[in-house]
Amino acid sequence: MTEEIQERVNAALDDFEIELPSWGFADTGTRFGKFLQDGAAIDLADKLSDAGIVHKLTGCCPKVAAHVLWDFNEGDEAEEVVALAKKCGVRIGSINPNLFEDQEYRLGSLCNLDPEIRGRASRHVIDAIRLGQAVGSNVVSLWMPDGTNYPGQDSIRGRKRRLEKALGEFHDHLAGDQTFLLEYKPFEPAFYHTDVADWGMSYLHAKKMGPQAKVLVDTGHHYQSQNIEQIVAWLLDEEMLGGFHFNDRRYADDDLTLGSIDPYQIFRIFNEIHSYAASQGGVYPEIEFMIDQSHNLKPKIEAMIETVMMAQELFVKALLVDQELLQKHQEAGAIIDSEGLLKRAFGTDVSDAIIAWRLGRGLAADPLSAFRESGYLEKISADRKARRKELGVVSTIGYA
Repeated sequence: MTEEIQERVNAALDDFEIELPSWGFADTGTRFGKFLQDGAAIDLADKLSDAGIVHKLTGCCPKVAAHVLWDFNEGDEAEEVVALAKKCGVRIGSINPNLFEDQEYRLGSLCNLDPEIRGRASRHVIDAIRLGQAVGSNVVSLWMPDGTNYPGQDSIRGRKRRLEKALGEFHDHLAGDQTFLLEYKPFEPAFYHTDVADWGMSYLHAKKMGPQAKVLVDTGHHYQSQNIEQIVAWLLDEEMLGGFHFNDRRYADDDLTLGSIDPYQIFRIFNEIHSYAASQGGVYPEIEFMIDQSHNLKPKIEAMIETVMMAQELFVKALLVDQELLQKHQEAGAIIDSEGLLKRAFGTDVSDAIIAWRLGRGLAADPLSAFRESGYLEKISADRKARRKELGVVSTIGYA
């Protein structure tokens, strides 16, 4: 790497922040069951502590996403939560309402025909917005699980209008610095139609909702072989890309660790972001980079560190694409040369440049090795195993 490229890498990684999900540190599983780990977090204090060690070792994860029903108890004081996060070296990031667990929502939450159920769901989201304001979070992230399982079960247009009305009301409650991110998913838990099934539906709802609403792209929430980087490019061009939930998948929404199946896809997504910034004079859009993974089998903290390291690697590799030269190749119709630029950047070993960035900021050259040598996992595993026995806790609330 030349000195000039190293400086670009340093600047890019200094600004590249990744939000950790609180639920990624808890016991997780599938609809068939959970696989328990002694070191899994039991409560929010554990999650913030684990996130703090990841941030300490990687230097790029200062925020922790919180799920309202999983992380906050009635009576929790916002000041105490903020202080606890600060003690762990992090702060509360996006606030995630939960509209998919209560039995009342079997026929939908915000799209439900019953006005009382819709009202309860709306109050929950508004409470989440206010909670975000209290803990200093400027992002509310909503995944809509609503949908139907059978043709004729409900009016698709009617459900769209009910959701549209609710979202408009939410926008009125946002503080001036808050952004509302609307996530989409083609199927599950509903299997006939999902009320916000793709990026176009999310885009339309966000546009109608108001200027502080944008689209959240979960890299696992697409049909097989869908061109996600095209979606990213369109949303960037429309200034409607608000953030990502990063993960990887083999079949559907598998929530595997980032880059474990198709790292080239993530590279191509990052390339679109770098390309957009180059077209804007080097100014990057405000995008929330967030992790949303279910570490069922991998050790929780190690999987998180592994993901962060992979994200940094792919982000830097995409940075190496010469956007000016790429544009010249494109204008000349030089397809092989254009693709070759991407392939060469993807195949470049950038580990020395990233290590240089880490060492220059007082970080360990290899965060994963540093974690294993720290003894943190052994300590928390013993402590939490004892606490579970004392509390009679079999498993913790997580991401099932």
